[in-house]
Amino acid sequence: MSNISSRTGLSAAEHLRSAKRIVIKIGSALLVDDKTGKPRLNWLNALTDDVANLRARGAEVMLVSSGAIAVGRNHLGLTKQNLRLEEKQASAATGQILLAHAYQEALARHDVTVSQVLLTLGDTEERRRHLNARNTLTTLLRLGTVPIINENDTVATSEIRFGDNDRLAARVGAMVNADLLVLLSDIDGLYTADPKRDEHAEFLPVVSEITPEIDAMAGEALPGYSSGGMITKISAAKISVGAGCNMIIANGHKLNPLQNIIEGNRATVFEASVEPKTARKRYIAGSLKPLGSLTLDAGALKALQNGKSLLPAGVTAVDGEFQRGDAVLVKSPDGREVARGLVAYSNGDARKIIGLQSSEIEARLGYLGREELIHRDDLVLN
Repeated sequence: MSNISSRTGLSAAEHLRSAKRIVIKIGSALLVDDKTGKPRLNWLNALTDDVANLRARGAEVMLVSSGAIAVGRNHLGLTKQNLRLEEKQASAATGQILLAHAYQEALARHDVTVSQVLLTLGDTEERRRHLNARNTLTTLLRLGTVPIINENDTVATSEIRFGDNDRLAARVGAMVNADLLVLLSDIDGLYTADPKRDEHAEFLPVVSEITPEIDAMAGEALPGYSSGGMITKISAAKISVGAGCNMIIANGHKLNPLQNIIEGNRATVFEASVEPKTARKRYIAGSLKPLGSLTLDAGALKALQNGKSLLPAGVTAVDGEFQRGDAVLVKSPDGREVARGLVAYSNGDARKIIGLQSSEIEARLGYLGREELIHRDDLVLN
């Protein structure tokens, strides 16, 4: 198996101990008792104890939680095996409130504020919605909350059909430049075959490259309330490592599942080959078509070269038609392309504020926007 995995990188325990921004995906089968249809509060309290310990070490933590449909259907008395689409959506609408309350109570024991964010895959793919969601999540982290992210099952019909919370978690990790995604599941990692069906399946502790051979190891989900399976976890790994975010698959059934990883319990690490910010800047530089340009004065050019953000005061001209979140070229005073970036204002608003100090933006536009035209994290120098 040397062509599939190796131990050249950090272990799962080392990744979890060292990560600074962590997304944790919680499967429905872990959170919801399949007999009662209610949240497993002892398990949830133990998980949030682990989250509090990670935060005490200086990590920022986000939770992507399944389980709304499973909890809601029980509360509404929808116990039949196959629900109609509208019944699933009604279950999700009810279950989201119940789950949010359970998370709130569990984390309140550690004086941690909970925030709920409902997303669909579309919110992570369409650039302006992506930017709005990214800004909201990073602001919530800066304010010290633990965002509880649920798939917006009440409107996202395709996500209900395909069970994409693994991939949603990976996209959230990519969106916020997380350095680690942890998928808590009913299996302790990746095997060469399904260990529940093949006693000769071999465990893989580290995957450094997702090859066709790795793809072939994925199996379907077993029957029950949970959806997904190893197929969606491999898909999530591709998204995650492509964004520079390492990913762990671990068994979450026992209490304190995150502490179990730190203590060396079996888990598979999918290693990213680049840092999150490097991956994001590669995406900005090579994957987006610029829709306009900003021309700088000499002072702004020097500031950018010293690692600063681009402020309106240093821009002398705006060309093209673009919206907030679009890619634009950044040009030197003599017209040379010196950078590319994601702009924080539309072309119309950008033209109104160029040459102004950041403190003057609100008075000119009538609303309080960002101080920068392009933040340094969204800027790639040539």
